[in-house]
Amino acid sequence: MMTTILFQGDSITDGSRGRSDDPNHILGHSYVYLIGSKLGHDLAEKQPLIINRGISGNRVSDLYARWNEDAIALKPAVISILIGANDAWRSMDGEPSGVTDRFGRAYKILLEETREVLPDTKLILLEPFILKTGATEDRWDQWQERIQLYQKITKELASEFGAIFVPLQAAFNEACRRAEAAYWIWDGVHPTSAGQQIIAEQWLSTVQNSKLALL
Repeated sequence: MMTTILFQGDSITDGSRGRSDDPNHILGHSYVYLIGSKLGHDLAEKQPLIINRGISGNRVSDLYARWNEDAIALKPAVISILIGANDAWRSMDGEPSGVTDRFGRAYKILLEETREVLPDTKLILLEPFILKTGATEDRWDQWQERIQLYQKITKELASEFGAIFVPLQAAFNEACRRAEAAYWIWDGVHPTSAGQQIIAEQWLSTVQNSKLALL
């Protein structure tokens, strides 16, 4: 039986993915393409269906707003989510001012609904991350405080909902011993191609050494 793996998130996931059925561009150029290439090759006999529904600019509340058509209706066997960058960025920029931070609240509701409607679907939650360069440099302490909160929430939600948690911040920190931060994440938030490779390797290593191993 074909396994459908759905990737959800913001621009880091989107990767300028195609919006048509063109198989050459449909996965974009993010970590989803790298993971899809690996799984598509190694699981060729099973012909897994890799779907990228990341949308640039999305916060977790935006994911929830489109969750019925972009997740539930697809009935995937696996849902992988990377979210948090825009929640942090808009909060840091004060847009819109005075609004409550809904990251944890909206994320939990999304996962509760997924568990209710798709009880057998496996969940993978990726840790949000940043590096000190570009957009994050001026207010680094504030950025770090916000992202660390989101990292804590994401890990707790993974535990609560029996999801696989993919750690990413430590891998990016370690990579900075090899090259400067901007080499991996050009503006402190959006990974370069080298940074996308870090995400893909962490995802594959974590998932394939878990109860959800696909190979």
